[in-house]
Amino acid sequence: MIKVDIKPLSVNNAWQGKRFKTPDYKQYERDVLLILPKIKIPKGSLRLDIVFCFSNKASDIDNPIKPILDIMQKKYGFNDSIIYELNIKKQIVKKGKESISFIISKL
Repeated sequence: MIKVDIKPLSVNNAWQGKRFKTPDYKQYERDVLLILPKIKIPKGSLRLDIVFCFSNKASDIDNPIKPILDIMQKKYGFNDSIIYELNIKKQIVKKGKESISFIISKL
């Protein structure tokens, strides 16, 4: 494992000024909130495993993390500060078969 002694930069500190949700993001948020199933979130520290299924090999694995985390927090009523382990996978699927799978579990 490689260690770099520097404090991680928050996405909130990465840009100046206020960021606004695009119309596409607002629609995506509404759509995802409607289709996310009702689940019970365990108490305490959490582990989140996510699989992003893209149809484009050039899709960046890190781009959809923040939006889906924010939407999950809104749907399930938790703060992502209690996520202590995050496992992200990227899979390539046929066009039209894109999806997001996840498991939230107690750490």
